[in-house]
Amino acid sequence: MHDDLVVATPEGLYCPPGDFHIDPWRPVSHAIVTHAHADHARRGHGHYLASHDSEGVLRSRLGEDIALQTLGWGEVVDHRGVRISLHPAGHVLGSAQVRLEHRGRVWVASGDYFVAGDTALHGEVSGDLNATCAPFEPVRCHCFITESTFGLPIYRWPTQASLFADINRWWAANAEAGRASLLMGYSFGKAQRMLAGVDPSIGPIVVHGAVDTLNTAYRAAGVPLPPTFAATELPKAEMKRALVVAPPSVQGSPWLRRFGDYSDAFASGWMQLRGARRRRAVDRGFVMSDHADWPGLQRAILATGAERVIVTHGYEAVMVRWLQEQGLDAGAFRTEYGDDALEDPTAEAAGATSPPTPTMDPAVS
Repeated sequence: MHDDLVVATPEGLYCPPGDFHIDPWRPVSHAIVTHAHADHARRGHGHYLASHDSEGVLRSRLGEDIALQTLGWGEVVDHRGVRISLHPAGHVLGSAQVRLEHRGRVWVASGDYFVAGDTALHGEVSGDLNATCAPFEPVRCHCFITESTFGLPIYRWPTQASLFADINRWWAANAEAGRASLLMGYSFGKAQRMLAGVDPSIGPIVVHGAVDTLNTAYRAAGVPLPPTFAATELPKAEMKRALVVAPPSVQGSPWLRRFGDYSDAFASGWMQLRGARRRRAVDRGFVMSDHADWPGLQRAILATGAERVIVTHGYEAVMVRWLQEQGLDAGAFRTEYGDDALEDPTAEAAGATSPPTPTMDPAVS
């Protein structure tokens, strides 16, 4: 529509009255960045606006010298008549939804967000919030731009209590057998959630350098994480009881030789699909995501009260169809966002990745 507050352009999502972009994938003069994952935060923009909580990670990933302005949660700035505020998305440290208000219209661009299907959205106590960042806050609006990374009914996350009980049992059994436990997950966000949820009394925790750099930013932001070691700091005898948290890029690399005998596992929402563990060639797969599952997406969207919803990356067609069945005006934007699997330069250069086709039985193996 000609008077939309956000439109899709070759550079990315664009606000015409404000003359700025949201998470653009090509260099622009003014960019609002929802969070620091590489598919949303890119180098080369003239000016960045992001949440206060994301500053440490953004500067770590994009450079200390970027022209960055930060806002506290709910703080409002006026840019060319558009009132802009940022609100927690619950995805990773500093992840924000962008609220835009102009001439009585309110739009919200969610970026990526985490809401589990049984997570409270209205202030109630819940055990399934992301403990490493501010929880998702539903923001009332006329139009909501939502992700749909896991926008299929098969994606329903286990409770975090059961998830971490499984991880701890696996680690404890390996420690008892005298082998290290390699737990792989994305270095920003996923690794910190794993660290915050495991039981450090089982044994020492070793982290890869890529994880350690981001742990520093999390700790500086006041997020409690257990003590960790670099691989070179732990005596060999202790390695046999260690939990090793590392990005997926270490799989098959020489870095792993120092751990001797080990069992490996991968933590991802894609582990919901039978066969995903086999494709990853790991001993265990743990279903864990920093994105909303199918019921979480539904609850988050309906909580905004939006009459119009625009769906971005993921299973757009399925989500659009469900929204239309609810009587909402729904459509989709084509974007270059991925599934956060941008942990190495080749993946980052390639841009977005498509979600896998769920041809396998959805049961967790």
